[in-house]
Amino acid sequence: MAEDKIIKVYGAPWCGDCRRSKDYLDANKVPYEWIDVDQDAAGKAYVRKVNQNKLIIPTIVFPDGSVLVEPGNAELAKKLKK
Repeated sequence: MAEDKIIKVYGAPWCGDCRRSKDYLDANKVPYEWIDVDQDAAGKAYVRKVNQNKLIIPTIVFPDGSVLVEPGNAELAKKLKK
């Protein structure tokens, strides 16, 4: 499926780290799907599942199945170069 080949960013508009991650992806023209965990119950449940029942955002899921939680820009850059 096409949506499985895109980065998924789970976050919320009030989250500064989420905005920073989105800004980084936008600036580098990296396509992604935004999932607002305040509006998407399944998205919130997924974030809790992968973070030992904690709502830690941004949680970013890559097409290879790997997950970054609250990554800084340097960590995002390193992952995207692979």
